[in-house]
Amino acid sequence: MEHNRDSRLRLLYSKGEIATAVKRVADEISRDYAGKDLLLIVVLKGAFIFAADLVRVLDLPVEIDFVELESYRGMESVGSVRIKKDIDTDLAGKNILVVEDIVDTGVTLDFLLRYLKDKGPGSIRVCTLIDKLERRRIAVAADYAGIVCKRGFLVGYGLDLDESLRELEAIYEVPDLPSSGGLNDHSM
Repeated sequence: MEHNRDSRLRLLYSKGEIATAVKRVADEISRDYAGKDLLLIVVLKGAFIFAADLVRVLDLPVEIDFVELESYRGMESVGSVRIKKDIDTDLAGKNILVVEDIVDTGVTLDFLLRYLKDKGPGSIRVCTLIDKLERRRIAVAADYAGIVCKRGFLVGYGLDLDESLRELEAIYEVPDLPSSGGLNDHSM
């Protein structure tokens, strides 16, 4: 049983609900990519737990690479996106699935998609655990979404609050934080 370290946290999605969402998304991806090569580009740090669970229930072999982007320092936007850790794989002609923890404003994901397209992949799709629509500033769409969430500052299952609370097995809302404005619950 998970220990909720902060009494302010409000449970939104249980471990079981997350597992069900991950399995459903994995089934969709497995069906769509049956007989095809697939490269997962996992966005660090937030998506590492989701990606690990997703890979274990996919019914197809995959390659995996990682990218780390920065658009926030602490809880403040720096106004631009930069690559902290680049991918190592040649993307030319490959089927790419970007694996993200949360799509929020769309700014960082838009940056990443444009960056990856310049490398000549055969196809690019997006898989996210959480598709949060409230603060979308750029029209980016997730091809596969585990959970559609309207709003809230979310933590747990890889999602963090200033690098903490990622280890929680479920997803919680921090209710006393604003869900819009200068404080963002993940830049994607």
